[in-house]
Amino acid sequence: MFAEIITIGDEILIGQIIDTNSAFIAQELNKIGVSVYQISSVQDEKSHILEALKEAEARADVIIMTGGLGPTKDDITKHTLCEYFNDTLVESQEVLAHVEAIFRKHLGIPLLEVNRNQALVLSKADVLHNEFGTAPGMWVRSSGKVYVSLPGVPFEMKNLITSKVIPRIVQDFKRPYIIHKTIITYGIGESLLAERIASVEDNLPSMVKLAYLPSLGSVRLRLSAKGNDSEGLNAMVDSEAEKIKKLLGDLVFGEEGDEPVESVIAQLLTKKGMSLGTAESCTGGRIAQKITGIPGASAYFKGSIVSYATQTKIEVLKVSKTTIDQFSVVSAEVAVEMATNLRKLLKTDFAISTTGNAGPTKGDSNAEVGTVFIAIVSPNAIVVEKFHMGSQRERIVQKTVNKAFEMLQKEILKF
Repeated sequence: MFAEIITIGDEILIGQIIDTNSAFIAQELNKIGVSVYQISSVQDEKSHILEALKEAEARADVIIMTGGLGPTKDDITKHTLCEYFNDTLVESQEVLAHVEAIFRKHLGIPLLEVNRNQALVLSKADVLHNEFGTAPGMWVRSSGKVYVSLPGVPFEMKNLITSKVIPRIVQDFKRPYIIHKTIITYGIGESLLAERIASVEDNLPSMVKLAYLPSLGSVRLRLSAKGNDSEGLNAMVDSEAEKIKKLLGDLVFGEEGDEPVESVIAQLLTKKGMSLGTAESCTGGRIAQKITGIPGASAYFKGSIVSYATQTKIEVLKVSKTTIDQFSVVSAEVAVEMATNLRKLLKTDFAISTTGNAGPTKGDSNAEVGTVFIAIVSPNAIVVEKFHMGSQRERIVQKTVNKAFEMLQKEILKF
């Protein structure tokens, strides 16, 4: 079973906003065995939308559209759908009452006439109630295909997808199972990884596919299988995953339930009742930002000092000026003092520090651009490593953050 996703809006095509809606919809469809054949973004222009619908109809069983449902004149999706399905717009009393209630409760003003248009829906459509906004979703069945039109506001669209669209697809369509298992690796590049697991990849069952998903400092290996026997597919994918993990050993960080490494670290620290602090220079607070992005981080994360300037390292983190003069601000010795002193200052179990040269110039150190030191101080050990992270500034920072989490996880697992 195939679906297509069409996002409507000039703002996407000019790069004003990023299309996160399609990624979310694709993930939710995949969970229920619906394969996304194509994702398209089109202008708020009638002929363009009509062409996209005609092409999608030839390929997919379900076509999901987002955007173009607002009350203003540039939102033309409903009128275009009327032309496509030879239909007319009618006023939904339920939608009108909902829109009026929103204006009364949240805005404290009477309904504007232009917003009354939000209550207009296709006469052939089943209305999908949008409890978080004024633009309803619509479900239209035509010529054996299903067309779903949803508002483009992400939190409104997500609620409609999960509460209305997905349950109805499950109810109305017979679907195959799609099984995924993702193995996360750190510390090895894609080409070396492929060489290491070639014996498994070359002998995969025909129903199992392997994809390499590289990112900075990490490669995810996704095994996928599709068919009608859920139990058999799971067993097959599990078996191949175990073969890969056996070949890779400690290069395997874990398996992904779409769970980022910082979430895994959060769980480990919480389980062990241990705490963490960060002293960041070249990463500029990125490590702390990722950690505090997880709800409940205050239970284990005590804080961070972003000692970007050399003088801040000396005055706040109490790094010895003698150490800096002797070894340079980008050095193993400075990284260790940063982490050691932060751990004492914040009274944490773990402290992690980063110091490096992210470029484009050398700054306060003669270290080559891309040189980074990461130190971790725990109750039992001091670990410090030197890395060469390339020459592009953003990649250097991101790779350093990823490597810091990799090192931190290994140290926490020792307790």
